[in-house]
Amino acid sequence: MMTTELLQIEPAELRFIFELKKQTSCFLQLANTTHHYIAFKVKTTSPKKYCVRPNIGIINPNQKCDFSVTMQAQRTAPPDMQCKDKFLIQSTVVPFGTTEDHITSDMFAKDNGKYVEEKKLRVVLSYPPSAPLLPVNGGMKHDPSNEINAQKDRVPSGVENIPPPRRVSEEVKGLEPAQDTKEGRADEVIVPRQVENAHHSHMKLAKDGVELDIANEYEELKSKLSIMDSKLREAEVTINMLNEERRRNTREKDLLKKELELLKRNINTKGVQSGFPSLFVCMVGLISVAVGYYIHP
Repeated sequence: MMTTELLQIEPAELRFIFELKKQTSCFLQLANTTHHYIAFKVKTTSPKKYCVRPNIGIINPNQKCDFSVTMQAQRTAPPDMQCKDKFLIQSTVVPFGTTEDHITSDMFAKDNGKYVEEKKLRVVLSYPPSAPLLPVNGGMKHDPSNEINAQKDRVPSGVENIPPPRRVSEEVKGLEPAQDTKEGRADEVIVPRQVENAHHSHMKLAKDGVELDIANEYEELKSKLSIMDSKLREAEVTINMLNEERRRNTREKDLLKKELELLKRNINTKGVQSGFPSLFVCMVGLISVAVGYYIHP
């Protein structure tokens, strides 16, 4: 059984900036501090609500792996912004040469004494820097920016029409009056502008997050295409080798056929030439008869 921690997870929880009808993402990092090859798999209690990229992978010894978790746009906010969703990260040791294509659910089954490390992560929701009105427990959450805008748009009437230089309230007694300069007039609208700038900054952060997701997806697709291209090249090389071997076998087969035909011809030729020709036998017989006739008249 393993005594050391297989993977270190940073951060230890998933934090999302929650906005209604907007997609949001967060990023985590898995660190393999061992000398083993580690396979991991990410699970969640709400698979239709989240998108994890990548949700499986292999981490080499003393290497790190980043993955993103994207929450789909939600129409309603959870009560008190408390999310009950959970994530589970399983990890186990795999042999050298294992790839993502070899990862199956059986790898993370705790059978035959196999060690599988499991770590649970909770989901934490937070408001954006300039949070709008959100329903909380049937009511509406107070948004300071709305109060500022309401005070700005309020039209003075009755006693409040008294010019400010002639009116001194109890709240400002003891403070020095501000000079009527361009800088002083600019201070009157600095709070609404700060709210507006905060909103724009949040919009920019959300846009940057979406662009980062697109960039990560592009890099992932690019890596998959490069892997497929390398596999295609290997397949082409293998096919060429098989075709060359087939042509070589065909040539050797043709040579063997020619040698067999030549051997058959040689055998037939030797069979015809073996023994004495019939003419030679006849001549020898006639000569033998003539010699016998002269010897025994």
